[in-house]
Amino acid sequence: MGRAYKVVILGGGVAAGYAALEFVKHGINRGDLCIISAESVPPYERPALSKGFLLPEGAVRLPAFHTCVGVGEERLTPKWYKEHGIELVLGTEIVAADLTRKTLLTAAMETISFQILIIATGARVLRLEEFGVTRADAQNIYYLRDVNDATKLLEAMILLKGGKAVVIGGGYIGMECAAALVTNGVPVTMVFPESHCMARLFTPQIATFYEDYYTSKGVVFIKGTVMSAFESNQNGKVFSIALSSIDNYFGFSFIVWSDDSLKP
Repeated sequence: MGRAYKVVILGGGVAAGYAALEFVKHGINRGDLCIISAESVPPYERPALSKGFLLPEGAVRLPAFHTCVGVGEERLTPKWYKEHGIELVLGTEIVAADLTRKTLLTAAMETISFQILIIATGARVLRLEEFGVTRADAQNIYYLRDVNDATKLLEAMILLKGGKAVVIGGGYIGMECAAALVTNGVPVTMVFPESHCMARLFTPQIATFYEDYYTSKGVVFIKGTVMSAFESNQNGKVFSIALSSIDNYFGFSFIVWSDDSLKP
């Protein structure tokens, strides 16, 4: 027999943390609530990853940004969950759900039963392979979605300071990644197909203000074009990128792939 709970929250993102706090406020009994997450840490405020986490000075680390500090509530650390009798099943992938029998099956073949299931899996980042991009598995292509991604990006910035980076995507995360890179001493070129940055939110006038500021910090914008191919070396690292509307290649030491589009 596997474990059984009254309420199971499937997913360990921001929603799970805030939901747990509300359950505690409404007096859920110890042992009745379980959070299952593929991540190895309890829920945290994800926006911190593209902000304080990547700063060269005064950087923030967990547990500083566990939920629910985003709205001024208490910080839900592992100790908090333990004190309130909430089970954290971390580093766990669910491979099957039987809604009739009210059971979940983990990748380790453990069965977890529930009376109420809250699905809060959030979204995942789109990866280059899904667009049919060749050499998308190169070692120096980075994404930013979770704390592991942020850690890898930070390590790369430290190791490759003085190199160059290309940020693919001109949305919110792309802009914040570019800011973090130049702040850490890494020259950045931003590539995106729109006519200005954050096209879904900014008017051309607002975008111009931000682009001018970024340009003053050394960021180069290449707009109205898309990446068409990578060129990698024998070590499996990308060293140049081809753009569909430009004939020449742009060399760099590592690349950040960043796109605000998320697939549920």
